[in-house]
Parts: sequence; C-alpha cells; structure tokens
Amino acid sequence: MFKTLFAHYPELQQMQPELGQAMDLLIGTIRQGGKILICGNGGSAADAAHISGELLKGFLLRRPVDPEPFGFLPDPDRELLSKGLQGGLPVIPLPSFEAALSAFANDADPDLGYAQLTFALGNEKDLLWGISTSGNSKNILYAVEAAKVRGMKTLGMTGQGGGKMRALCDCTLCVPAKETYRVQEYHLPVYHAICAGLEAEFFE
Repeated sequence: MFKTLFAHYPELQQMQPELGQAMDLLIGTIRQGGKILICGNGGSAADAAHISGELLKGFLLRRPVDPEPFGFLPDPDRELLSKGLQGGLPVIPLPSFEAALSAFANDADPDLGYAQLTFALGNEKDLLWGISTSGNSKNILYAVEAAKVRGMKTLGMTGQGGGKMRALCDCTLCVPAKETYRVQEYHLPVYHAICAGLEAEFFE
C-alpha cells in the first residue's frame, strides 16, 4: 500500500508499522459506521481541509454510485445526480467551523474550541485525527482528551519525537523532521498515501 510513498521518501520507511496501524484504525472506523474528525492549526488546519477534500469525493478513482436509490427522482435530476455524484467517506474538517470556533473563543476558552466540537460531534464509533507539527499544540491535545472522554479512537500526526501527542493518541505518525515547514512537507505525501489507501479499500 505504501510502496510508492517509500520509493519517493525512503526515510519514511521507519514509519511502516505506525502507518499500518493508522490504516487499521481508519478503515475500522468507517466500516463500523463512524466518521473521521480532523483538526489542526495554521498550515495543519489547511491540511485538515485538504485531507477531507480527498476523502469526501473522488481522489485517484472516479467512485461511481449505485443508480438504484435515485430511481424515484424525476428526469433530468435522476440522471444528473446518479451519474454526477461520487462515493465519499464521512470526514469532518473541524477548522471549517469558523463561526462556532470564533463564538466559543469569545464566549469561553479559545484553547478548548476543537475539544468542544469533538465533544459535540463525536461518539464511540468515531475517530479524531489531530495534526500538530510539534505534537504539543494545546488545543489539539485538549481535543484528543475530549475524544477519549467520548470513547473515540485517536490518531495523531506530528514531527520527530511526537511531543505530548505521542503518549495520548492510540496511534501517532511522527515524521522524521523537527522544523515546522519540513514536518508539513512530509505530512503531505503521508496523508496522500493514506487517502489513496482508503479510496482503494472502499471504492476500487
């Protein structure tokens, strides 16, 4: 599954066990009817949106849908939707809740914004995917703790060493870099490989 990733980035080969564990968590979550909540700050918030975009619609595959459930619709809507829509995976990018996050930051505690969203949206079938280049972002760590309170599985993505996140998450993907921009550069091919693997699992 990760042969192409390791061919282009041989230094990531050391992450193979954790990548396998991450895939098992993500696949298990989706198979049991759960959803994936993703959060991060700054560039990692953009990564959360990027990951969601790859999973909510076709990434490398077309993902055609079964036309039968659309049969009750009138033409031309039946044709348009049954052929135009694509299969998707249930992913929620928490940074996209700008209004709720800003309201909570104003009314309560800005460090608990993602924790609040996780607590409100998550349940025991779900998984929280937290992204922090340092592994020490307070609002991401609080979100992980809130996820655990809700009985959710937790996946972390961070840099070398893992920071505090490593001890908190069920699985932590620690890329071999410390500088923020280098960590982010590694995160992109890692999550693209994960997205490709999930797509192949559910749509190929």
